[in-house]
Amino acid sequence: MDLQKPPAAQSPAAPSGRAAGQAPEGCLVVAIRLPVRIVVLVLVVPVRMAWDALVVGGRFLRDAVLRPFGRALLRLGKALFVWPLIGLWRYVVVPLGRALAWLGHVLLVVPALWLYRRVLTPLGHGLAWLARGVGAGAAWLYARVLTPVGHAVLWSLKGIGAVAAAVGLGLYGAGAWLVRYLVVVPARWLYTWCLAPVGRAVARCAREAWRLLRLLAGGIGLALYWTVHWTVRILLVLPALVLWRWVLAPVGRFLAVVAREVGDALGHAWRIAGRVSLAVGRFLATVLRWTVVEPVRWVHRTLLTPVGHVIRDAVLRPAAQAARSVGRASRQALAAARETARQTRADVRRMLFGEPAPREALARREPSAGEARTLGSSTTALMKD
Repeated sequence: MDLQKPPAAQSPAAPSGRAAGQAPEGCLVVAIRLPVRIVVLVLVVPVRMAWDALVVGGRFLRDAVLRPFGRALLRLGKALFVWPLIGLWRYVVVPLGRALAWLGHVLLVVPALWLYRRVLTPLGHGLAWLARGVGAGAAWLYARVLTPVGHAVLWSLKGIGAVAAAVGLGLYGAGAWLVRYLVVVPARWLYTWCLAPVGRAVARCAREAWRLLRLLAGGIGLALYWTVHWTVRILLVLPALVLWRWVLAPVGRFLAVVAREVGDALGHAWRIAGRVSLAVGRFLATVLRWTVVEPVRWVHRTLLTPVGHVIRDAVLRPAAQAARSVGRASRQALAAARETARQTRADVRRMLFGEPAPREALARREPSAGEARTLGSSTTALMKD
């Protein structure tokens, strides 16, 4: 059994230069493509070269002018604004703030604490004691005087209310009997045998009239709907459909083909113009190198470097050695002068005040080398005494 499938044969109908999934192109597309690409290439090449020149000039301007200028402005801004503000904050505002805080503590916080502790707290304790006394008196008055009086008044009101309730109950029974047989029974008979049948008849008539009106409105609306529907379809939809299918769609397809080809031509022309611009730039760079850079480099290597070496070996190095020797001699002279001045000050101090008292040697806790612990002894040097 053959486990590998043979490669599918290419269809003779599909050309070799076009992918299998790509739609076939008509003669209109091929006729538009070549002139459009030629015209676009002629128009795009100067634009691309000008763009590349602007990019190179912009990069040179950014690296050679804008960045150093920006760094200089940054340093100038730091020197003019940041450092003075830091110095003002560190050496003026902070000490002034600390001084104001100390002054506020001394003038406000300390007197306020003294006033609270020595005046307000005793006054508050006295007012609290007075309020507790007044509250105790009010509680005694409520418990011993107002409560018995209120109980007596409540008992009197309960008796009067019981008498009034008995009288009112009798009057209520008589009035309820009269209202029932003179008002309620005739009103119920009138509602049951007169008002309810008339209301039901009126409601049924209203429902039937509403149903009839709804049927008439539905029929009229349906007729108007179909009339407007067919009118709009015949007068608007069908002409718009014909206009779209036979005019706008072909014009749109043609414009889409033109726009696609113009876009592809712009892309190809931009890439080709980039290669042309790169070749022109390399040619100009080579010309600049052989006309400017190489002569400058030859002058630097052949003329300036040997002259600089001669100047360095014949002038700069001897001058530097002479300056170093002068500096060394000056430092030695200054050191000798300092030592002489120090000795002079010591002699003058000795003549005026005498010899200084010798310092007493302090007893050290560490044992010396001779008093260290040995193998034959049982105590250390610190425990001998």
